[in-house]
Amino acid sequence: MTVQQEAPVDGTAGSGGVAGEPLEVWIDQDLCTGDGICVQYAPEVFELDIDGLAYVKSAEDELLQEPGATAPVPLVLLQDVVDSAKECPGDCIHVRRVSDRVEVFGPDAE
Repeated sequence: MTVQQEAPVDGTAGSGGVAGEPLEVWIDQDLCTGDGICVQYAPEVFELDIDGLAYVKSAEDELLQEPGATAPVPLVLLQDVVDSAKECPGDCIHVRRVSDRVEVFGPDAE
């Protein structure tokens, strides 16, 4: 991905130490339950495919079906993406810093 956005410098960013850092999101399809909660929160970032699983979309709105494919987290959608990760019944949404690939939101967040 070439388009990256910075995380806000507010309370939500402080907990993950991501203030001002570009973030990316990916979905582990092996754990995806296909509930579509992520699509409800952030349809600009997530989409259900014909196989019933959720995938991330590129900044150009292209479905990224390669395993481990990442998409940038747009600043204006950060809270929606974080809420998606928190509410996902499959715990399959991972949000990490681009710089060091440390997960800041999701099941493996430190």
